[in-house]
Amino acid sequence: MASMKQGSIALRPLCQGLRGQQRQPVDRLFQALRLDAPAESRRSLSTVPESTQLGAIRAAPEIDLKSLADLRLVPHARPVPVSPSYFSRQPRFNDSYLTLQSLMRDYGNLPTIPSSQVERIAWKTLVDFRQTIGEQVKASEYVKCIELVKRLHQIHPELKPDVVKQALDAFKREVQSFSNVPNPIPIDRFGRALGVGRRKASTARAWVVEGTGEVQINGKSLADAFGRVHDRESAMWALRATGRIDKYNVWALVEGGGTTGQAEALTLAIAKALMAHEPALKPALRRAGCVTRDPRRVERKKHGHVKARKMPAWVKR
Repeated sequence: MASMKQGSIALRPLCQGLRGQQRQPVDRLFQALRLDAPAESRRSLSTVPESTQLGAIRAAPEIDLKSLADLRLVPHARPVPVSPSYFSRQPRFNDSYLTLQSLMRDYGNLPTIPSSQVERIAWKTLVDFRQTIGEQVKASEYVKCIELVKRLHQIHPELKPDVVKQALDAFKREVQSFSNVPNPIPIDRFGRALGVGRRKASTARAWVVEGTGEVQINGKSLADAFGRVHDRESAMWALRATGRIDKYNVWALVEGGGTTGQAEALTLAIAKALMAHEPALKPALRRAGCVTRDPRRVERKKHGHVKARKMPAWVKR
């Protein structure tokens, strides 16, 4: 034990001497690593020493940033979505709604015109809008969106910015029914007016000319063409409702469907041709229900049903 204590006492001055010898070079090296040191004296330490001798530290070469750019070493970056609504369930609808809100804040104070003077525009329905953007939009949310669209549409046309017009175009239908103008039915050189009517699967073409009340349907008389009295009344209802039963001759061609559909299609065809001769009869014909086509059709049969809604009789045993 005494010998070990003596050995340790003898080694102490040697270690202290080594530490004193190496302190100055190490401090000088760390001084060179400081950021505020000159560029020519700045160095970086390598993790792999040249030898195992104490104080043998090798400086790494300086990093050339131009060579890193040539190697196209791109640092790690997180991709940012274009829209803030990217992670929502309805990104395209939300973007449209936020755009309308921002336009309302920016241009909502511009002068407007009364609703009666605004140009009539057919806006997309909820079903059409869902098919356009491919998202399941709620009805309540779409109603709020259309309210903003109609409010922006009331801005005076001369003051309406192009940004607002582009935003509103996304909600317009492809076919504007309000801008469609019906083609007038001409009267040929023989004094005939051609009217076309449809009902269910039937189509009727009727030539109406001034005469004594003669009627021919597919080359037959009215009684031969329609056996039921109700069908005869339906076919000539436009002339009977206006009191013109004995002032015009009718020559018609009907096809498709049954007798009821053909008779009601002939009603619309005769009414259109009659308005070509006397446009003033349109209000009377509209009140009689001869101007608008009846869109009703037979409901299709369902699987497992006897008819469209009739179910087979339930038998317990």
